[in-house]
Amino acid sequence: MLTLVILIPLAGAAVLAGSARLDERASRAIAVAAAAVPLGLLLGAWLRFDTTSDALFQQVTDAAWIPTLGVGWRLGVDGIALALATLTALLFVAAIVYPVDLKGRHRQYRAWMLFLQFASLGLFLTIDLLLFYVFFDLSLVGMYFLIGRWGHGAARTSALKFFLYTLAGSLVMLLGFLVLYLGTDPLTFDMRELIAAQPLAGAGARAGFAVGAILFGLAVKTPLVPVHTWLPPAHVDAPGPASAILAGVLLKMGTYGMIRIPFAMARETFAAWALPLAIVAVISIVYGALVALGQTDLKRRIAYTSVNHMGYAVLGIAVAGAAAPQAAGAQRLAVTGAVVEMVAHGLITGALFLLAGSFWQRTQDYQMGHYGGLAAPAPRLTGAMTLAAFASLGLPGLAGFVAEFQIFVGTFAVYPVLAGVGLLGVLITAALFLQLLQQLFFGDTPQSLTGFADLDVRETAVMVGLLALVVAIGVWPAWLLELVTPASDLLLDAVAGSAP
Repeated sequence: MLTLVILIPLAGAAVLAGSARLDERASRAIAVAAAAVPLGLLLGAWLRFDTTSDALFQQVTDAAWIPTLGVGWRLGVDGIALALATLTALLFVAAIVYPVDLKGRHRQYRAWMLFLQFASLGLFLTIDLLLFYVFFDLSLVGMYFLIGRWGHGAARTSALKFFLYTLAGSLVMLLGFLVLYLGTDPLTFDMRELIAAQPLAGAGARAGFAVGAILFGLAVKTPLVPVHTWLPPAHVDAPGPASAILAGVLLKMGTYGMIRIPFAMARETFAAWALPLAIVAVISIVYGALVALGQTDLKRRIAYTSVNHMGYAVLGIAVAGAAAPQAAGAQRLAVTGAVVEMVAHGLITGALFLLAGSFWQRTQDYQMGHYGGLAAPAPRLTGAMTLAAFASLGLPGLAGFVAEFQIFVGTFAVYPVLAGVGLLGVLITAALFLQLLQQLFFGDTPQSLTGFADLDVRETAVMVGLLALVVAIGVWPAWLLELVTPASDLLLDAVAGSAP
């Protein structure tokens, strides 16, 4: 069934690409159906998932592909992968439904969206290291065309920068993958075997190089300071739905990869990298929030908050990977919080970027100083943006708080000084979102905004779906934690048991 989850969007993309006579309504129906079926299948996989099982991966598919290299069509899920894959499918449905300027190329736009969904779901569902790399790079292709062909401003330049930066990072990461692979006997790319074997244990400088290379490639994708500079222009010039996918899905490939690969497959060496990684994460938290506060462009401000929020997720992963047996319980909280942060950020920032796209659809302007007083003419837009902003700044009762609380509890037990510095990011984030809301929705309405339209039916339906989940996680997080926590515990137990 996981194979169908991956291949149905690819089939939908092929149908759209090859059907020149489809009108706009028909192409939308095909795209929504091809995106929604994987979501339904993943919800079914969620219902069948056994949270009491001691198997690291469930619902496994394992078919030989290139046996001489130890490569196979290997798919499987734990609670972490299942949560992120379901988030991915949901965000693609939302992005495809959401209104956007298709520039007369509706089939091509939706075909690239479905191709990107295929690559994204493949990455979260594969348990083969080489397939992970293949899907990682294929995702660059889909996003490159979505930004370059349907973006605005300097879209072509931003798309090229995005592609070259992340491709360079992935090539460095590939070197680390090869070192991992060559450490196995017999040679295999099977993630289950790599986690059990810990092939870099005792490998000294070679292990340090491999983990450093992998972390570098994943840091570019996440992105962490100082390899984040591709992100703001890519977001500003991308169409709103593509920005939602970039923030909600593609950035998670970096943090998910950290958990799935160096954290799980090189436990001993990752522990040595934990403190430097935590320091970089805290720098990203504070820097991202400070730079976001200084932005007057709505989309650029939201983009820098992604640097800030992904820093929280990386901090949780670094804390969980530190050599701190006296704080094992806190480390379990930290890694669970990191996963919840990925889900929460995907929903919240995905919603924020879609709403930013709604501003562009109406005015072709992101400058916050050109807005004001929109609470009266656009109450639905105001309510959605306010709820998403409060969730992003970590207000209790919303998804962001659940994630950040767990991360900071874990961090205080292992790196208390870094936790104290990181809390500054929360304070600055609150200031930047409150200022954003004040500028956009209060005060006098400029004459140029007379007749500003509120969210339409499609926009409202998407916002209700995404933000209802933000509230559900914040008010009653047990349904998500019951999936993620056992997976985090199993992973920590597995790497602890296999460590020398």
